[in-house]
This record gives sequence, C-alpha cells and structure tokens, in this order.
Amino acid sequence: MSVRRSATGRPLLLAVLGPTATGKSALGIRLATEYGGEIVNCDSTAVYRRFDIGTDKVPMGEQRGVPHHLIDVADPTEVYSAARFAREAAAVVRDISARGRLPILVGGTGFYYRALVSGLFDGPGRDDEVRARLHARAVARGVEHLHRVLGRVDPASAARIMPRDEKRLVRALEVWLLTGRPLSAHFAETRSPLPEYDVCALGLRLPSEAIAERVARRVDAQWARGVVQEVRDNLAAGIPREANPFGGLVYRQILEMLDGVRDEAETRALIVRENRHYARRQLIWFRKEPGMIWLDGAGEREETFTAARALIESHGASR
Repeated sequence: MSVRRSATGRPLLLAVLGPTATGKSALGIRLATEYGGEIVNCDSTAVYRRFDIGTDKVPMGEQRGVPHHLIDVADPTEVYSAARFAREAAAVVRDISARGRLPILVGGTGFYYRALVSGLFDGPGRDDEVRARLHARAVARGVEHLHRVLGRVDPASAARIMPRDEKRLVRALEVWLLTGRPLSAHFAETRSPLPEYDVCALGLRLPSEAIAERVARRVDAQWARGVVQEVRDNLAAGIPREANPFGGLVYRQILEMLDGVRDEAETRALIVRENRHYARRQLIWFRKEPGMIWLDGAGEREETFTAARALIESHGASR
C-alpha cells in the first residue's frame, strides 16, 4: 500500500474541526467513505469508556463501516492528557497512512488538535503547594475567580479553558507562577509530533442561533436515549463524581439536577446555553489556528460536502 500524499508529495492528514453541533462527524464519515479514510477522534471526552450518550459518540450502526480510533481508550478515573493524545494520535495517523488509507481527524477539542499538529510544552512538574494555594482560592472565591486571574496573565489560555474547569485553570496558573511566562507562550515554541505531514484542516461554522437550535435537538435526543440513566448507572458502578468525564458539559449539569439544584427543564435549558458559550470559545480558538479553511454550513449538507471535496482534491487527495 502506498501512503496517501498531498500535492507536495508529503503524507496527508485531513482534519474536520470546529464548534460543537456543526455536523463534523457526519462530514468526516462521508469523506472517509469517499476517499478510503479512517476517523481519528479529536474530542477530549470521547476517549472515556462508559460515557457514550452525553459525549455524542457515533453509534456503531451509523459509522458506515468506517474505522474509528481513539474512542473508549481510557477508564473514567484515568487522567487522559493532551500529551498522551498527541503521542497516541500520531502513532495511529502513521499506521493509517502506512496501510494506504487517509487519516481524518474529527473533533472539536482545539487543545488536542494543537498538541498533534504543533506540539506541546512539557512544562514543569506539578507543585502540590502551588496547587493547594490555587485550590484554596477557588474554594474561597469560586472557580471563576481563577479564570479571571488567568485572563489577566494569559488571555490566550483563558479563551480556551472553560471558566469552571478547575484542573486546567490550576495547571495554566501553575505554569505561569513557576516559570514566569504564560502557558500560551511556551506552546508557541513547541514542535509537531507529525512534522512530515501536510495538514488540510477544514473548519465548520454556523450562526450562534443555528447552533442553539441544533444543541436543543441534540439534548432532546440525549434525553430520549437515556443520558440521565447513564449518569445514574455510572455513579452506581462506583465512578466518583470527581472523575474527568463527569466534569464535561451535559454530565456536570445532570449531576446538579440529580442533587436537586434545578429541575429537568432548567437543566436542559442550561445545557443549551452552556453549549452555546462553549461553541463561541471553540470558534475563537480555531480562528487562531493557522491554515484553517472555513466552510459555512452544517456537515451533513450536500453543499458542505461538495465544497470540502473540492478543497481536499486541491490538496492532492484522490478517490
């Protein structure tokens, strides 16, 4: 099998990226069937086993026979880092290419994408004293306080980290406190683990109102598929509430609903609002990625597929 190459003669990596609820999976699968591709997950929550409905993993019956990689590769209590993703994704991408197939990266975790195509900053080791101080501030003044502090010292990192993601906020502030430089500045000096590849990165985007409508429909479907029971089952299985996937969108709000913080209608409305905010942060992040080619339209639309195909073939890919 010969490696699928771009017009420059280098191995080709296709990426379908962008905000949540824009149809990335649908477009990725269709392109994979068209060009002999295999999907490489680029979503930080889909790597965890047992968390299926709230993370919108594509059911096996809808994958149309296209192999999907880096899904369900970690237990919920594991810490799956961007560094691990970059290492494992690079190996998977090279393996797909070596078999004469086209690797297609699909997802909306911008930090993972950057780790794969630009590299990661190894950083200083954890400092438990610094982390304890930061955690104490989060407890006393709210996690959002850490986000405001990060926004002053490292706006680029604050733009990509959710205001209530304490783990990542603490790490970004820890690096700043220990090195005297923002985490984003360290990232700017990194190297890609796939330096030999040409990356054709397609970004999907939709108006905010359209994303809100699509997210509302997705929440309806998640409820119908039993996402609340999925949460109950995972708690009953002994997965602690502090496990990483429980901190993600949908799961965090459902835990609060089960705790009596708000009722179902308020919970579903909150999930829609927070997804809309998340989509805005994703768009801000991906707009800063060099070489992104934007497509205005949902991934399942024929016009979007036609435009994507033209761009891919301009990079040298053939069916």
